[in-house]
Amino acid sequence: MHMVCCPAVPPEGPEGGRIARATADKTGDALAIVSGVKNYDDMLKAEVKAVSAAAAALGVAAGMSGKEALAKLA
Repeated sequence: MHMVCCPAVPPEGPEGGRIARATADKTGDALAIVSGVKNYDDMLKAEVKAVSAAAAALGVAAGMSGKEALAKLA
């Protein structure tokens, strides 16, 4: 399983842009999606907008910070 915290790229919105949640679900990858970030520090502070099934199984949930999500994905 791969673990990814990915910024969403418009126009896809909360479903992700660079990596789609549906694709992560198909491949079994743990994915947390955040949006509106420009750098790593922004990602850590951002709110998680969506997660894959594998990420949810690890305890990652929408609404937590990127930093919290990353800790659970590690």
